[in-house]
Amino acid sequence: MLLTEKSTAEKFIVSSNSHSSPNQGLLPITATINDKNHLVIGGCDVTELVTKFGSPLYILDEQTLRTSASQYRDAFQEFYAGESQVIYASKAWSCMAIASILASEGIGFDVVSGGELYTTTKALEISGFTTEEISNKIYLHGNNKSVSELELAIDSKCKIIVDNWLELETLARLTAEKQKSVNILIRLTPGIECHTHDYIRTGSIDSKFGFDANQLEAVFTFVKEKQFLNRNGLHAHIGSQIFELQPHNDLAGVLADWFKKAIDYGLPLTELNVGGGLGIRYTESDDPPSITDWVKTVAQAVTKACEERNLALPKLIAEPGRSMVATACITAYTVGGRKVIPHVRTYISVDGGMADNPRPITYQSLYQVVIANKMCSENTEIVTIAGKHCESGDILIKNIEIPDTQPGDTLVVLATGAYNYSMASNYNRIGRPAAILVNEGEANLIIRRETYDDLVKQDLLPSRLVISN
Repeated sequence: MLLTEKSTAEKFIVSSNSHSSPNQGLLPITATINDKNHLVIGGCDVTELVTKFGSPLYILDEQTLRTSASQYRDAFQEFYAGESQVIYASKAWSCMAIASILASEGIGFDVVSGGELYTTTKALEISGFTTEEISNKIYLHGNNKSVSELELAIDSKCKIIVDNWLELETLARLTAEKQKSVNILIRLTPGIECHTHDYIRTGSIDSKFGFDANQLEAVFTFVKEKQFLNRNGLHAHIGSQIFELQPHNDLAGVLADWFKKAIDYGLPLTELNVGGGLGIRYTESDDPPSITDWVKTVAQAVTKACEERNLALPKLIAEPGRSMVATACITAYTVGGRKVIPHVRTYISVDGGMADNPRPITYQSLYQVVIANKMCSENTEIVTIAGKHCESGDILIKNIEIPDTQPGDTLVVLATGAYNYSMASNYNRIGRPAAILVNEGEANLIIRRETYDDLVKQDLLPSRLVISN
């Protein structure tokens, strides 16, 4: 089909394919249009996937995920002379299939709960990794780890990123009782601002995460005296969805200063964890740096900071999450009803919403949309995409241009791999969607759709409420 002017959806594909870095595209890197004018991801027709698996449906492109992982891994090997390790921030989306894929690419894992630790460990065990390989790949985060989570971490021999005094003292007690050593990194709050949403800005002084700088000398003294606390390194994180590179230069200097002080205290630190935070392209106007440019900036900044302080290069760790998985996934919905309010707004409803993507109502996040069965159609109207939940604020996207739609069309929201499934809920007692993995024309179910039976599985009805005959 010859077109003198490409449709918006076609332009998204051209734009995505023109970028070598997946975080800079709007669609997965395998996105194409077939002869039916349908969107194809991973060699699979999206409209046919919805017919087979139902909707809403998370569709994860394996090739995009692997490409992001390999770009991070390879860039650190190219630009950093010391040892490096990329660890995936699992909170973006923790499930066994993603853990297995990333582990096979040499990626480690940042987990923030006992559940994420268990999921990752289970996935790696099934995938054939040894106990030692698993423990070396996992770092446990969290600002309020429970005793049971700390015990699980100690027993699994993963590394623990210590966030506060209570946790530090609890770890010292538990390891002494168990006579088991644990490898720790100390998280500090670097006091660096960056331009991002308040809820995802974690590097400023006013943050619930990490030790304040004025506490660190006391922390160094404490851990030096504890036999079972192996002091591995320092950690800091300055936020998420960041498009600026300069804050990462600033962070390297702050971390190197404290790294040197720790060594002066007699702590044999060997690891420096700079967090993550690279942004992605959610809308046409977004312009994030590439994965390679981000890694180059971080690697060169840490190298320079260490050289200026006569420090040997530590093992450099980074924690990408969103930028590794977000653009690898789309969410497909089925279009339902339409409400036209003359001279005000037209609503198009879909069969999902805030329960499978809470980011718009939580963060006022913006997304882009295509109609998967009308990829070559021109935009003809401005509509607001409404979710099906009983909440006025359940709006996925306001005032967006799309082609004319009919009930049954397949509407796709782009770049939904990060913080969509992981933040999904059962609001209105709606089951969480299924997720599939697509690759070279094959589609595999990786998360089952929740059923009504699943929704009541944990419910209990006291016997005194049961009417006896």
